Amino acid sequence: MKFKSWLFHTYFLFRRPMTLGVRAVVLGDEGQSVFLVRHTYVKGWHLPGGGVERGETFGQALMKELREEASIELTGTPELFGLYKNTKVSNRDHVALYVCRSFEQTGTRAPDWEIAEARFFPLSDLPDDVTEATMRRLNEVTTHAVPDALW
Repeated sequence: MKFKSWLFHTYFLFRRPMTLGVRAVVLGDEGQSVFLVRHTYVKGWHLPGGGVERGETFGQALMKELREEASIELTGTPELFGLYKNTKVSNRDHVALYVCRSFEQTGTRAPDWEIAEARFFPLSDLPDDVTEATMRRLNEVTTHAVPDALW
């Protein structure tokens, strides 16, 4: 595990004994493309999202993360697709996955210390290094499969 990743998770272990997060499957081009992000501190392409802060609702966290990571503003109600336990990082991490079809992208996401790259990809032409969990979630959403309980 890279030092930045270890540092983030150690910090949140003390700040939030159980972590809650949100991720979004943002579908564009009438469901033909998906928005993905590549972080500076972990390998691969991921769905945009992040932690739910104390006092914040899942919906507020989702809107904040989409704004920060993707320059995306929701224009419709996102669909709660599934709730997952993410044991890959720790035994205390839980993720709510939303599908977002109604949105406006207000700008292009510039790289920074957290996000190296962020953009839409056609579902038929995803990058080679999409994470395994992201591929499973995309398969669940696009085939209407029953979500797995584990991220």
